[in-house]
Amino acid sequence: MAKKTKDKNIKKIRLADVPAASLNGRAAVPTAAKLGRKEYEGQLAKLQGELVAMQEWVKASGAKVVVVFEGRDTAGKGGTIKRITERVSPRVFRVVALPTPSEREKSQMYIQRFVPHFPAAGEVIIFDRSWYNRAGVEKVMGFCTPEQSARFLEDAASFEKAMVESGIRLIKYWLEVGPEEQTRRLESRIGDPRKVWKLSDMDLLSYSRWFDYSRARDEMFAATDTAWAPWFTAVTDDKKRGRLNIITHLLSQIPYAPLPKKDVTLPKRQKVDDYRQPNLTPRSIPTPF
Repeated sequence: MAKKTKDKNIKKIRLADVPAASLNGRAAVPTAAKLGRKEYEGQLAKLQGELVAMQEWVKASGAKVVVVFEGRDTAGKGGTIKRITERVSPRVFRVVALPTPSEREKSQMYIQRFVPHFPAAGEVIIFDRSWYNRAGVEKVMGFCTPEQSARFLEDAASFEKAMVESGIRLIKYWLEVGPEEQTRRLESRIGDPRKVWKLSDMDLLSYSRWFDYSRARDEMFAATDTAWAPWFTAVTDDKKRGRLNIITHLLSQIPYAPLPKKDVTLPKRQKVDDYRQPNLTPRSIPTPF
C-alpha cells in the first residue's frame, strides 16, 4: 500500500455518515460481487504488511492504542481480530476477551476490571467485547438493572474522554450483520465441530431478541458517539470485504510511516568441529502424516 495516498483514498466514516438501512442489517449500497480467495488473500497480505509497519511505529513512538470491537452475534468480530493479529507480535498486539465477571468483580466499580488491561507505551490492546456489555447484552438479557445501564451511558463518554486525554488512541468498531445472514451463520455452527463452541445458550436467547438489541445499540450510539471517541460501523454480511475494509480503516487512524527496507544477509554458520548428532530419544511423537 502506498502510504502517501492511503489517507486520501480512505474516507474516515463517522456514525452519522452510515445510512440507517445498513444499521438494520440491510445493504445500504448495491452488493458487490464476492471476492475470490486469491484476490482476498493478496489484499490481506498487503494489509498485514502495513499492520507490521504500524506495529513498529507504535513501538518506536510509545503510542498507546485501544481498539474496541462490538456488534451483533456472528458479525465477524473474532475473525477480523484474528486477521489483524496473526502476523504481528503478541507482545505489541494483545487481545482482551474477558469472561463473565466474578462475584468480587461484580462488587467493584463497573469499569474497574477493564482498566488493568489498558495499554502501556508501545502497545495495542484489542477488546473483543468491552465495557459496552453493560449497554448491550447485560441490558437486554437482564444482567443489570435499567438504572445501572442508564448510569453507564451517562458516564461512558466522560470516561472515554479521560482515556483519550491520557494519551490513549481509542478506536471503536460496531460490526453489523443482517438477520438472514446471522441465521445462516448460526445454523452453520450447529453441525460443525470446529464452530460448536461458538454456539452458546446465550447466543440462542440473543437471536430471539433482535429488536431489543437494535434499540440498545441505538441508545448506545446516541450517548457515546462523541468527537473524541466516535463509533465506526461496518456491515459485514460479506466477511472477506468486511475484514479488508476494517483493517484498511484501522490503518488510516494511525499516523505510522512505512518500514524502510533492510538489506539483510544471513551470516555463515559455524563449523561442525567435534559435535556429533545423538540418537533420537524414545519420546519422539508419532508421525501419522
